[in-house]
Amino acid sequence: MVGGGAQAEREERVSLELSEELVRSMEPGAVFRDYNCRISSIDFNKNSSYMVTASDDDSIRLYDVATATCMKTVNSKKYGVDLVCFTSHPTTVIYSSRNGWDDSLRLLSLHDNKYLRYFKGHHDRVVSLSLCSGGESFISGSLDRTVLLWDQRVEKCQGLLRVQGRPAAAYDDQGLVFAIAFGGYIRMFDSRMYHKGPFEIFSVGGDLSEANVVKFSNDGRFMLLTTMDGHIHVLDSFRGTLLSTYSVKPVAEESTLDATFSPDGMYVVSGSGDGSAHAWSARSGKQVQSWMGGHGSEAPPVIKWAPGSPMFVTGSSELAFVIPDLSKLSAYANRK
Repeated sequence: MVGGGAQAEREERVSLELSEELVRSMEPGAVFRDYNCRISSIDFNKNSSYMVTASDDDSIRLYDVATATCMKTVNSKKYGVDLVCFTSHPTTVIYSSRNGWDDSLRLLSLHDNKYLRYFKGHHDRVVSLSLCSGGESFISGSLDRTVLLWDQRVEKCQGLLRVQGRPAAAYDDQGLVFAIAFGGYIRMFDSRMYHKGPFEIFSVGGDLSEANVVKFSNDGRFMLLTTMDGHIHVLDSFRGTLLSTYSVKPVAEESTLDATFSPDGMYVVSGSGDGSAHAWSARSGKQVQSWMGGHGSEAPPVIKWAPGSPMFVTGSSELAFVIPDLSKLSAYANRK
């Protein structure tokens, strides 16, 4: 009996390991259709089961992923809301405005709906926001062609880097380096010595269209860059080697082509200019699966893979939790 139970546990664990079969089986599970507008940002808190969204109705919504329930909605009617990121605290976020007259960032407690700090320095819309994992630092990139470095405990920015285009910026998972992409190149900076300039500059194969998002895989080995022309580039983050380029429908100037690594870095899921989502194998470069867009949606969805979980979330005019359909998995079917 003990041996049989252990074997069953191993089979269950194997059946939920990320594989092409599992990714192909994934379908929307819980779907929230009460937004009536575009969802602009999604983030997960690594220290809890919480997820947060921002949307064009000026709301920030807090979810418990474990129960797939919306716990709280906070409105930001005065300032609007565009990008949102968790701090290390499960109910504290930093978010960017979207109202055309105030481009400040705000540190907000969702617990009691109180602003803890304002970060003023940008003079146009913030299009990139990344927090340093386990630390107090964060980085923001704006259409004013600046990238600002911040400390959550201080209102004034701690560093300024000027760029020649729309910037995409992100920390690696350890916070040791950060990347800034624009103009067909990714520039790599040491977090502690960024003032000395980039220590590496990587080309993305002549793609000069505007950078949208840059992200690192959890283990730091890979990075991805999306561009407005509908390209998703995957690179070796140590050597700068361009490993794969995937192509989807281009996105409009006001939109953002989003993409996310799976927790193990072996798969990339991206949006597309026609509202669909696509998954690729980072190892082979081949497309594994695609999903049609939500009802009435033609804008590229925002996409975020849940930490340590076989689930990703998409946001367009609706919010969808995309999970494996166990009935499609051979290991599960054989047990039945």
